Amino acid sequence: MAKYRRGRINDEMCKELANAIRLVKDPRVSDAFVSITGAEVSPDLKYAKIFYSALRGDPKETAKGLRSSAGFLRREIAQRMNLRITPELTFCYDESITYGAHISKLLGQAMPEAAKEDPEEDPSEEDGEEEETHES
Repeated sequence: MAKYRRGRINDEMCKELANAIRLVKDPRVSDAFVSITGAEVSPDLKYAKIFYSALRGDPKETAKGLRSSAGFLRREIAQRMNLRITPELTFCYDESITYGAHISKLLGQAMPEAAKEDPEEDPSEEDGEEEETHES
């Protein structure tokens, strides 16, 4: 199977799971605002590793809720996608959104400090002073 086909299947799996996860009635999943961030289907299409992130709730409880609803989600994927074999779903927490928010917070804290250090210096004035010194 060509690699580009697996890529298309991964993308379609993400889209369909994002839609199907809204139908899950388990409060551990529906209250946590779970979003699907990625999918990796094995070359033989028997297994799929699904990456997710959750905005609220206990991460352990959300993982349990997703594991318990894996059968329902697999059935929904089988109905929505035209695959010979519907992959077995394994859910993995994706920390990239949390990590990105942490880095953004750190950058936000560092930027005001840098602005406080040199509030009077204006880069346009420095360029003008340098030009005057070179001309004379």
